[in-house]
Amino acid sequence: RLEESGGGLVQAGDSLKLSCVGSGRTIADWSMAWFRQAPGKERDFVATISWGGGGTHYADSVKGRFTISRDNAKNTLYLEMKNLKSEDTAVYFCAADAEGSSEWIPRLNEYAYDYWGQGTQVTVSS
Repeated sequence: RLEESGGGLVQAGDSLKLSCVGSGRTIADWSMAWFRQAPGKERDFVATISWGGGGTHYADSVKGRFTISRDNAKNTLYLEMKNLKSEDTAVYFCAADAEGSSEWIPRLNEYAYDYWGQGTQVTVSS
């Protein structure tokens, strides 16, 4: 089970840090990702991170503003968001790719992920 937290209502230019805690099973063996879904739109890839955290990949729209990280000892995934824009308004989901692999390749398609949290709302007012 994955559970997100940290969302809220902020002003444009503000920062937020989202967390995603895994319970019942360790996330250390899984590649993890953040996706987001704005009202009336499909769920979009935001960022992904490898098992140990050494590899990351971002959507162009968030590159340079968002940072994905993880603390496997705390079984937690993070998304630090800076310089937020109104277009960042969405429900943010964390996801886990439980498929084992000897090589990490960033997966941008939501169907590659096996487990999902319920989401946390981020609203950015301009």
